[in-house]
Amino acid sequence: MITVNARSTAGPGEPFKATTIERRDVGPTDVLIDIVYSGICHTDVSRSRSEFGTTTYPLVPGHEIAGVVSATGNEVSKFSVGERVGVGCIVDSCRRCDHCRTGLESYCPEHVRTYNAIGRDGLTTQGGYSQKIVVDEAYVVRIPDSLPLHNAAPLLCAGISMYSPLRHWKAGPGTRVAIVGFGGLGHVGVAISASLGAHTTVLDLSMDKRDDAVRRGADDYRVTTDPAVFTDYAGTFDLIISTVPANLDYDAFLQMLALDGSLVNVGVPKKPITTDVFSLLFNRRSIAGTLVGGIAETQQMLDFCAEHRIGAEVEVVGADEIDMAFDRVAAGDVRYRFVIDISTMAGG
Repeated sequence: MITVNARSTAGPGEPFKATTIERRDVGPTDVLIDIVYSGICHTDVSRSRSEFGTTTYPLVPGHEIAGVVSATGNEVSKFSVGERVGVGCIVDSCRRCDHCRTGLESYCPEHVRTYNAIGRDGLTTQGGYSQKIVVDEAYVVRIPDSLPLHNAAPLLCAGISMYSPLRHWKAGPGTRVAIVGFGGLGHVGVAISASLGAHTTVLDLSMDKRDDAVRRGADDYRVTTDPAVFTDYAGTFDLIISTVPANLDYDAFLQMLALDGSLVNVGVPKKPITTDVFSLLFNRRSIAGTLVGGIAETQQMLDFCAEHRIGAEVEVVGADEIDMAFDRVAAGDVRYRFVIDISTMAGG
């Protein structure tokens, strides 16, 4: 076993403290990764505070992992020592089902999350708020050299969470996309949507991020507190992606969809979604949800982001600033993603 420094929380509302955790020895198909940066996702906050009611403590979060390979098993063929790599939201799956065989591992009924899940060894998985991690090479992706690791780390969740629905619902030239919420997910999604060639509109609660949105490729920016926006855009969008963890007026947003348009939820509202069925019947509209993409699509996303020079805009924090960062994420006070400098865990 490999002992590494980490930061963990012992329960809802408990502060993060320095600890040590055990990583398994490197197996034949495993990659040992020295973690350089680990992004802070809103899901980390929710799971740490048991907002989903399924958290096992002590918890070491983190599924936006960027680092460098420091050792490989004797059967590893994809990676070499010294390569820049990433790990996202899952670290294993059954590898047998239709989802796994078609590259949709995140939809495998037996997929194993990077943290707060039970691995094949029967132990609880622990995430990237730690110095090292051991992952089977099949669930590791390569980070192109042109992407700085601190800007790349959030792409392992935020990036693929936006890239996958944009690709699946065929965003591109001649399509009109609206992204609800210009935050940790939205700011990456705008850049990807624009680079795919879609006419991209941001719908947010205030105008204070408009300049940033335009700089990242938005064609238009409107505030949803203005009722006129729903009239002005009635029947307009082919795709609306909601990134916000809040319940919308779904009927109002559905009215903005063109024929065969879809409203896709990436953010997780705290209450069940409700809508009038007539909002779906007219214009043959759909409402849907999506998880992150599979491993191959995550690699495709990273290569696309490297080609188009898309990275997350981040604030780098130390290991002893995690609680502060969580409070700011919960308050929406970050532009636009926190990333932990894992070198600051050395003295923990």
